[in-house]
Amino acid sequence: MTRTSNALVIFGITGDLAYKQIFPALQAMINRGHLDAPIIGVARSGNLDQLRARIRQSLDEHGGVDETAFARLSASLKYISGDYQDAATFENLRSVLGDAARPLHYLAVPP
Repeated sequence: MTRTSNALVIFGITGDLAYKQIFPALQAMINRGHLDAPIIGVARSGNLDQLRARIRQSLDEHGGVDETAFARLSASLKYISGDYQDAATFENLRSVLGDAARPLHYLAVPP
């Protein structure tokens, strides 16, 4: 993560792209010391515990779980469930971002 971003927001965090590629990449970034910011996942349904379980399953299938990195990843996670066309979802996101002024947004959603 660049030094100018102080949070990572991933839209579509429960989808296939995140499952197959993003979660292993996040673990690798944490292992290398390249990611030290809150990670906020946004998707239509689910909760934080389900997201953590999905990440662990993904890592089991795509390279293995590094327990130390997974613990750091898990601790940095926040989750927002909501519809992308509902303004309340983005109001909730602004609230969860707290004082993060320069979040990086990643769109892992269909076109």
